[in-house]
Amino acid sequence: MLVSQILKTKGDLVFTATPGETVGAICALLHSRKVGAMVVMDSDRVVGIVSERDLVRALAEEGAGALTKPVSSCMTRDVHFAEPSETVNALLGRMTDRRIRHLPVCEGERLVGIVSIGDLVKWKITEVEAEADGLKAYIAAG
Repeated sequence: MLVSQILKTKGDLVFTATPGETVGAICALLHSRKVGAMVVMDSDRVVGIVSERDLVRALAEEGAGALTKPVSSCMTRDVHFAEPSETVNALLGRMTDRRIRHLPVCEGERLVGIVSIGDLVKWKITEVEAEADGLKAYIAAG
């Protein structure tokens, strides 16, 4: 299964923020949009990603004062990306090794989607179930 196939089904909607938006505003957006991360963009360039984990860390370190700071103060700047031609297995390995839950998907420099570890696990389960069903049918046909 390729990332491009997941994006065709899931869609390519990516919620983004600008580096100057406040941590409090980002918290509200993550909650209202029911997502765990947002890609931080400066014009059409990805400059970071901010996840719930980044926000919790900022609040734990700085208290309520973190809410008025720009998201650039706590976002992850070293963004790891996926490409549409990569496989689910490759991304699951990368995400596990790096302990990350979201990967923006880019074609060249252009942001074309985002996948979460939940998206990948869902597709992996679907793939394994289809394989099991095929084996059961094969065995039953004798």
